[in-house]
Amino acid sequence: MPSTELLPLLPPWLAMAAAVFLLAGMVKGVVGLGLPTVAMALLALRLVPAEAAALLVVPSLATNVWQTRPWGTLRPLGKRLAGLLLGVCAGTWAGAWLLGAPAGAWARVALGMALIGYALWSLAGASPHVPRRMERWLGPLAGALTGFVTAATGVFVVPAVPYLQALGLQRDAFVQAMGLSFSVSTLALAVGLAGNASLPVATLGWSVLMLAPALLGMALGGWLRRRLSPLWFRRCLMVGLLLLGSHMVLP
Repeated sequence: MPSTELLPLLPPWLAMAAAVFLLAGMVKGVVGLGLPTVAMALLALRLVPAEAAALLVVPSLATNVWQTRPWGTLRPLGKRLAGLLLGVCAGTWAGAWLLGAPAGAWARVALGMALIGYALWSLAGASPHVPRRMERWLGPLAGALTGFVTAATGVFVVPAVPYLQALGLQRDAFVQAMGLSFSVSTLALAVGLAGNASLPVATLGWSVLMLAPALLGMALGGWLRRRLSPLWFRRCLMVGLLLLGSHMVLP
C-alpha cells in the first residue's frame, strides 16, 4: 500500500493502464494475439499515442518472445519469414523517420482504420492462399506495410496476420509465427521511437511494471481458453474492436 507521500509521484493513469494490460493479456492468452491492439486502442483514450506505445514495449516483447516457443523449430520458420521480418523493420523505421512519433488526430483515425480493417477481415472468415513462389516478394511487401502501420499507430497486426494466415501454416506454427513477427515489430518500434527521441524514458520505466498484469492476464486467458469456445470469444472480440475503431474514425 503506497504511502500518502508516494501517491503524488504515481501517474494518474497507472491503475487504468494496469487494468488495460490485464485485459489485453487475457485476450492474448485466449486467441494468441491482440495484446498491442487492445492495449493501444484503450490506452489511446487516456494517453497520447507515443506514451501508449512506450508502455507497450516490455509487456509486448516479453509475451511475444514467450509465444515463439518451441524454440527448436524457430530457425526454419524464421528463415521462411525472413523477408516479412526485414520488411517490418524497414517499414517501421522509415515510418518513424517520415512520420515521427504517433501523435495527433490523424494517428487516432489511422489506428481506428487499422482496427476496423482487422476486425472485418477476421469476421469475414476469408482464407486466401499465398503460393510459395510469391512469398519472396509478397513477404517483404506485407512486412513493409505492417511496419508503416506500426510506426503510425503502434499496432502491428495488419497486414502481417492476414499474410501469415494465407501461408497455410499449421496451428502451432501459425501461433509461433505470430509471436516471431510481433517480437520483431516490438523491437523495431522501440528502435524507431528511440531514434527520433520519441521514447519517453519515464514511461518506459512504467512499462516494466505493466509486465506483471500482462502475464497474469495471459495466465487467466489460458484458463479461459480451456473452458470457453475460442471461436465465439474471437467473434465478440472482433465486434468490440470494430465498434471501438469506428468510434475513433467517426467525428
